[in-house]
Amino acid sequence: MWQKCRYILCVLALLMVVPTSSWAQSNKWRDIHKVKKKETIFGIARDYGLTVDQLKEANPVMMKPDYQLKKGDYVFIPFPPAPVQAEEAPVVVTDDVRTRAIRVGVMLPLHSINGDGHRMTEYYRGILMACDSLKHSGISTEIWAWNVPEDGDIANAIADPAAAKCDLIIGPLYSKYVSKLSQFCEEHNILMFIPFSIHAPELFSNRNIFQVYQTQNQQNETVVSMFQQRFKNYHPVFIDCADATSTKGSFTTLLRRSLDADNIAYNLTSLASTDDNFQRAFSRKQANVVILNTARSSELTQAFGKLSTVAATYPEVRISMMGYTDWMMYTRRNLENYYKYDVYIPAPFFTNVISDQMEAFSRAYRANFRQDMMQTLPRFAVTGFDHAMFFLKGMHQYGKEFKGADASVSYQPIQTPLAFERIDGGGLQNQVMFFVRYTPEKTIEKIEYR
Repeated sequence: MWQKCRYILCVLALLMVVPTSSWAQSNKWRDIHKVKKKETIFGIARDYGLTVDQLKEANPVMMKPDYQLKKGDYVFIPFPPAPVQAEEAPVVVTDDVRTRAIRVGVMLPLHSINGDGHRMTEYYRGILMACDSLKHSGISTEIWAWNVPEDGDIANAIADPAAAKCDLIIGPLYSKYVSKLSQFCEEHNILMFIPFSIHAPELFSNRNIFQVYQTQNQQNETVVSMFQQRFKNYHPVFIDCADATSTKGSFTTLLRRSLDADNIAYNLTSLASTDDNFQRAFSRKQANVVILNTARSSELTQAFGKLSTVAATYPEVRISMMGYTDWMMYTRRNLENYYKYDVYIPAPFFTNVISDQMEAFSRAYRANFRQDMMQTLPRFAVTGFDHAMFFLKGMHQYGKEFKGADASVSYQPIQTPLAFERIDGGGLQNQVMFFVRYTPEKTIEKIEYR
């Protein structure tokens, strides 16, 4: 199945079933449509071959600022205006992507069966919002979308003749599909954009592949290097949080090995320690940097409680903390503690949930799709928007020679900065990683490392 989207935001209708109306009225109106659950003005207009403005002109009540389409409403469907005869223009045939609509294929799990489907549908909607924004600046797109679930077969998608016409394919989500899609894109000279962290060995051989996220091992090594640069004169304090479900042990183990190799002393303590034993882990002479071995909110709250006792007992003790990307989810309720304890969060993206820009995007998403974004990290709709804005602007400027260097595209991301570098003569991988620092002066800084 594929869908070709010229009115970008109308693609929401691919997830809905739009019934035909049951009766017409004389010859004033072509039809009168009874609104069903989840139908939108965009979808109704599209299904009758009308523009939104034409539908609103026939139904003036829709022009009121507070109007909301409701199930059971009746909508007048006008006859389409007579076509305007225009002089035939000479046909210019060109395959330069810079002079025509950019053809984008999306091969992701676009369904409502499970979490992957919900997240990728939201990501896809962000792509559509970007395409809608870009058309106002003269960048046009044609989009095809294929549902590629985990238990499916990407061969069905790439067998569609439309797939070979794409300039860019976004996907897949699952590692098992990378090989087939990589071969297909290489054969047809299609840029292949892998938007999330999956195993993709073809990155090292296929020059058409772009991958956004590094592997977890690569990220751990990068953050250890960042830690050593930023906190080389600090006294590290590791706090054991007794979280048997934690996945952060691989990072803290790598960090401790690195500190051991450099003969840097550090202390170990735990949330279960008495206040006296906990406080002995902190240096009175050096600034301390605290590292937890979990990213869970409950243990973070306990750690703040223990640190407040240290700060009250020994005001001279200086404390910073290095956290995890997950901590961005807890920003609203922990913001004052983030400022107080000089928290550094390493991440390849920054979701500032309290920024005006994020609030504006949230309102636009709600207006277009009549629901809020999921409370996840990253915000998947924003990720899709940033990815599409970056790539489509780049391809519009450089065509298929676009290499993804950050300075080559005039776009300030809302959440996900991109800067690609060639990997061993193969494809390109995003190298952006930074600390988000919540300073004691109550400011938020981004400290980038590359």
